Amino acid sequence: MVNRIVTGAHYGLKDWLLQRLTATVMLVFTLVAVVRIAGAEPGYAGWAGVFAPDWMRAALFVFLLSVLYHAWIGVRDIYMDYIQPVGIRLTLHTLTVLALIAYAGWVIELVWSH
Repeated sequence: MVNRIVTGAHYGLKDWLLQRLTATVMLVFTLVAVVRIAGAEPGYAGWAGVFAPDWMRAALFVFLLSVLYHAWIGVRDIYMDYIQPVGIRLTLHTLTVLALIAYAGWVIELVWSH
């Protein structure tokens, strides 16, 4: 009897499912945000009122995490498929993670700072 060691089989299934989940989260948030914005008063006060409730800020935070993870999976897969030199790929991975962390910090500051 031959024992086969399966390497790499189904390793992408988790990422594929998580990318679909994050896309669903983004879709739901977008629909909720569009409805709330459409019902808001024109101007800054109405816009600020849309994102004032804590539940909306929390939803925006979950949306942000979903966007960042969704982007990470996509960009990482592109790097793995098309960037062959390991050093360049590692550098790009590092720069991408740092950029995504910076974007997250910036959005958190914008949403939660007032």
